[in-house]
Amino acid sequence: MLNDPLAEVRVTLTAEGGSCARARQLVREAAASWDLPEELADDAQLVVTELVSNGIDHGEGLITLTVRRKDGGMLVEVHDESPEKPLLRPVDPSSARGRGMQLVQALSADWGTTPDSSGKVVWAQLVPDQG
Repeated sequence: MLNDPLAEVRVTLTAEGGSCARARQLVREAAASWDLPEELADDAQLVVTELVSNGIDHGEGLITLTVRRKDGGMLVEVHDESPEKPLLRPVDPSSARGRGMQLVQALSADWGTTPDSSGKVVWAQLVPDQG
């Protein structure tokens, strides 16, 4: 499935906890098949966990994860059916949550949200030597 170095990998996930583990595995396998550095694969697994978790917690409907090889790195896209954009909030030291998008920003070369007719795509571009 991941043998083509130009391949796009896509999977539909349900809004349940096991989806984060499945997303991490997909990213890890894609990074290995594309001979990307282990550090990038580690960062991408953290990023995809945050994006899929946000889709589960704040999105609507099914979640579609797309992983593409791009610019020597990886583009991770998570689509859900909610038009609400994720917020980059200031970190509250007294809260155990709310740091996800800060982490995505720190580990990604770039990230953003693209609205579409059925919700939105939250994406993150990871390249070697980021983070």
